[in-house]
Amino acid sequence: MSSEVRRAAQVLRAGGLVAFPTETVYGLGADAANAQAVAKLYAAKARPADHPVIVHFADATLAFAWAREVPEVAHKLAAAFWPGPLTLILKRAPRVCDFITGGQDTVGLRVPSHPVAQRLLRAFGGEGAAGRYSGIAAPSANRFGRISATTAQHVREDLGAEVDCVLEGGPSEVGIESTILDLSGGNPALLRPGAVSAEALEHALGVAVSPADSGAPRASGMLERHYAPKTRARLVPAYALDAEIAKLGARVAVLAFSRPDERVEYWLRMPREPDAYARRLYAALRELDSAECDEILIEVPPDESAWRAVRDRLQRAASRA
Repeated sequence: MSSEVRRAAQVLRAGGLVAFPTETVYGLGADAANAQAVAKLYAAKARPADHPVIVHFADATLAFAWAREVPEVAHKLAAAFWPGPLTLILKRAPRVCDFITGGQDTVGLRVPSHPVAQRLLRAFGGEGAAGRYSGIAAPSANRFGRISATTAQHVREDLGAEVDCVLEGGPSEVGIESTILDLSGGNPALLRPGAVSAEALEHALGVAVSPADSGAPRASGMLERHYAPKTRARLVPAYALDAEIAKLGARVAVLAFSRPDERVEYWLRMPREPDAYARRLYAALRELDSAECDEILIEVPPDESAWRAVRDRLQRAASRA
């Protein structure tokens, strides 16, 4: 185990903040049993106190110890998708405090697959601040509501000295946040789409997955506006791009599938394969945001199930809410 990971585990035990890579995006971690550490995390992100955080663990046994009810479907999904980009919402155990759940009776649990995240979780392990095993509370390592970080450099640019330690792990392999599935009620409900698709979940479970309804628990990434650049962003159908560019001129930045238009100074061409697009998305939005144009135009991706998670992120990034 590297000295950097050991140092990061020590920082967490001392109540500090550690940014670390996962396969989805970089997380900003704090000891999930330490109220002061989690308060510091919320302050660094400027995160609303009622917005819950996901707790990360090295394996399913440790994760499920933080739930008071673990239905058979949870074990089935853990066997199929953990470690990996899936978060399960379950009824919280007595050890789980309001400062993790936003005052709700549920908790989000995840077992990431990134090798650096796994090494950190195992090094941290043992006894947390409250004298019992603690996971790592880790929302995305960026200012609340802004573009998620998919490299260590993104973390440094966003949070700077507010993070005590940043672990390097290369660019995130998935590039967008985990799928969130609510198992705290009756039928499994999809709260946030991600790399683990609804179809894959249904195949593993043998039952249909419902969409989130008004009674669903609050969870990360469910706000109408999220993942947003500072520059105003707008989704535009492919057929309307030319007219919008003619209207707005050179002070527009474009994210599209097609070849660059010579009228536009900042144009990023995106992959036509959804997984590759997701992997590139946040870095691309950050690059266009830094161009300081008047507006970012985003060509609307296909309305197909394979693009569901990407479309979700883009719709929230371009929301006027």
